Amino acid sequence: MMKFKTIQTRAAKRKGGEAVLAGLLPAVPDRTALAAMTDDRILAEMTKRVFSAGFVWSVIEKKWPGFEEAFLGFVPQALTFQPDEFWHDLARDSRIVKNPQKIRSVRDNAAFVQAIARDHGSFGRFLSAWPAEDQVGLLELLGKRGARLGGMTGQYFLRFVGWDGFVTSQDMVAAMRDAGVDVAAQPTSKGDLKKIQAQVNAWAVETGLPRTHISRILAMSVGENHSPEALRRMTGEE
Repeated sequence: MMKFKTIQTRAAKRKGGEAVLAGLLPAVPDRTALAAMTDDRILAEMTKRVFSAGFVWSVIEKKWPGFEEAFLGFVPQALTFQPDEFWHDLARDSRIVKNPQKIRSVRDNAAFVQAIARDHGSFGRFLSAWPAEDQVGLLELLGKRGARLGGMTGQYFLRFVGWDGFVTSQDMVAAMRDAGVDVAAQPTSKGDLKKIQAQVNAWAVETGLPRTHISRILAMSVGENHSPEALRRMTGEE
């Protein structure tokens, strides 16, 4: 298997040097900050990722103040008490993207967040206690108990709340395959995700880097070589 230093050196060369590469990496994940994240912010991020899936992210960002108003600040307790009429009316609300299925997911995910918080104190505490070595298990839980949180949506949710994990973007997977990891070009099976997890874990031990950084460096080591300015405007992987 390829040493991660080789991949990191290639990424740095493509981006203009080690200093430039370091500047393109997100903040080191902070478990203490994640544990302190309130349930309304957890639900808000779930919702943002669900509505962004298959949609232009910039549109969701522009409309986000309206989402906050329409969904009562994403306080789970407030949302789970709302009658059916409240949710029916949201499907005609111009403040948000009027997708009935995604709107219903907010109600379901509010109940999901509440259930986890009852058992663990808060959803943030639950996430902060989950071992980074087992992202596959966490994604499986999100997919089964959450609404529309499977696949890449769950991965991006974890990335944006600051959980230390990988995102299987096209470039990240291409770099994994180039390094010798035998997975499909679109690795959606649990077996392929476990292979990716195992190699990311091995590189984390080898380098001492957070898994988020390993994922981003992999993605920046292959594919289209975006400028640093373009990368800073991006919210996900390359």
